[in-house]
Amino acid sequence: MSNQASSSSKPDEDLDKLLSREATAFQREVEVERILKAFKLNPYEILDLTESATPEEIKKKYRQLSLFIHPDKTSHASAPDAFDLLKKAESELSDKAKREELDAVIKQARIELLKTLSLPTSLENNDPKLSQLTPPWKEQLRAKSKEMLIDEEVRRRKAIKMNLANEGLEARKKEEEQNAKKRKAEEDANWEANREQRVGSWRNFASSSKKKKKTKVAVLG
Repeated sequence: MSNQASSSSKPDEDLDKLLSREATAFQREVEVERILKAFKLNPYEILDLTESATPEEIKKKYRQLSLFIHPDKTSHASAPDAFDLLKKAESELSDKAKREELDAVIKQARIELLKTLSLPTSLENNDPKLSQLTPPWKEQLRAKSKEMLIDEEVRRRKAIKMNLANEGLEARKKEEEQNAKKRKAEEDANWEANREQRVGSWRNFASSSKKKKKTKVAVLG
């Protein structure tokens, strides 16, 4: 009897494992899609963390997600892209200067959003006034942060473009100066190289003029 019960439970266990694997595979693909759809300029969103996350929490979440959606663990065609996004997000949040810049933009977005909602800028995220908002506070803050991060990125790219343009203009000026110096040096070299020819021509001209004058005087005499 016990053998029969044991043999009948075996298929059930196999089925549970199979369903579990299928569920995990589906969840991995869902997570890959979530990462790919996350706003690329906000590493908090990619890692699905709040701005208050500690460095330890960031590393822990990165390890969990990178193992979960690793290209070796899921057949999703874009798993490598999602994996690279995770690495970039963790790297940016681990860089103190970059994280401070990001936090400053998000903090400003929070202040402006609270002002728009006619709420005190000193409110904490767990304040009841924020929990009653529609759309939810977290969603609104993400949207406002996205807007301001895009503006910041546009300004950054314009600055880079302007710097490159200025550098290009400076480079062209230097090139023109160098070309002008080169032309001047070549002209001076040619002038020196032709000095003897010019002097010889002048002597021949002067000698010829004297002969003509002497001949003229002889005729008149």
